[in-house]
Amino acid sequence: MLKALGSAFRTPDLRRKLLLTMFIMAIYRLGTYIPAPFISYENVKTCLDQAGSADLLTMMNMFAGGGMLHLSVFALGIMPYITASIIVQLMRVVIPRFEELHKEGQSGTAKLTEYTRYLTIFLAILQSSVIVSVANTGLFVGCNVQPIPNATIGVKLLTILAMTAGTGLVMWLAEIITERGVGNGMSLLIFTGIAANFPAMLATVSKSAGGLMDVAIVVVMFLAITVVVVFVEQSQRRIPVQYAKRVVGRRTYGGTSTYIPLKINMANVIPVIFASSILSLPQMISQFGDQNSSWVQWLHAHFTWTSPWYMAVYALLILFFAFFYTSITFNPEEVADNMKRYGGFIPGIRAGQPTADYLRYVINRINWVGALYLAIIALIPHIVFNQMGIQAGGFGGTSIIILVGVGLQTVKDIDAQLQQRHYEGFLR
Repeated sequence: MLKALGSAFRTPDLRRKLLLTMFIMAIYRLGTYIPAPFISYENVKTCLDQAGSADLLTMMNMFAGGGMLHLSVFALGIMPYITASIIVQLMRVVIPRFEELHKEGQSGTAKLTEYTRYLTIFLAILQSSVIVSVANTGLFVGCNVQPIPNATIGVKLLTILAMTAGTGLVMWLAEIITERGVGNGMSLLIFTGIAANFPAMLATVSKSAGGLMDVAIVVVMFLAITVVVVFVEQSQRRIPVQYAKRVVGRRTYGGTSTYIPLKINMANVIPVIFASSILSLPQMISQFGDQNSSWVQWLHAHFTWTSPWYMAVYALLILFFAFFYTSITFNPEEVADNMKRYGGFIPGIRAGQPTADYLRYVINRINWVGALYLAIIALIPHIVFNQMGIQAGGFGGTSIIILVGVGLQTVKDIDAQLQQRHYEGFLR
């Protein structure tokens, strides 16, 4: 990894891309500490020191790089953009027009990107409205000061506008990284937020631990999880593909062998995010009700990490979304049709529908491994923390999956660009 970075900085074009990427990441981190208009930063610091927050807000704050609980202009971070991108992908199954745009190539992709941007702004308005509405009441549990003094309608509207504009700026920065920098902009901004809060989260875990032995157990657990994540994220099921020879005029095409690389975890961390968001919604709803009522007490008792029922439903949702999201992003019929069109076939499998059935069979078997891997990695840290009485502060297996996955992919992107710019001549 260090060798690849050193070679990248010695290449002028790639060095400019890396510096641009790091500059945008620095801007993103700076924006998470700039409070939105009419926000009392002193009161926010007091609330952060005195109070806690719901599990959903803790996770969203982790993805936002800590900007949400600071009520900054980048309070929402990149999450509305990610949610909008996932929704547009899912709409390809529901709305045939979206699938047609996806197949049109660059023009269709540009149109889908435009829809994603509009949906991002809509989600930013919705989410910022919720945050501003509960900032003085339910955002910080047990806080006796108001983060937004003199919270009139006009003040709230301007704060919502500032947070929405901040989301638009973050979306633009992510697209600049994707187009002119190195790696995927959305993934790198999430990586930046988690990595920046990593020392603070680890310090919180260490402070909550009972002694040196507990700290050692936590460190060993996360090192073991990192090894497992690296192994699984690098694992592939390679399906061999043979292309028949074709004679066109005086030229012969095909006759080559290749393979279809299928990742063990094809859904990445999306199922964990979906499952956490769905199960954390009741906690957000309970903030608007009477805290002494029976239904609010029931939600507080069952929708927490200490509840075995919650963990079981959480694991089932991860399994469901792993299969569902993979079925959306990987179409066996489309892959089989493309192979048949160019004269490709899997040895021992007939082209066409038998190939699609075989690919679907392989994908389903791989998905079980990937889904169980996600569920185990997501649950083990929280189970261990609950048994040891440690406050995780949103830090768990999901954070490590994102950090390791984005880090590996970014190094691969840098290495691929290095290979494009380095070749040996015919004469040496």
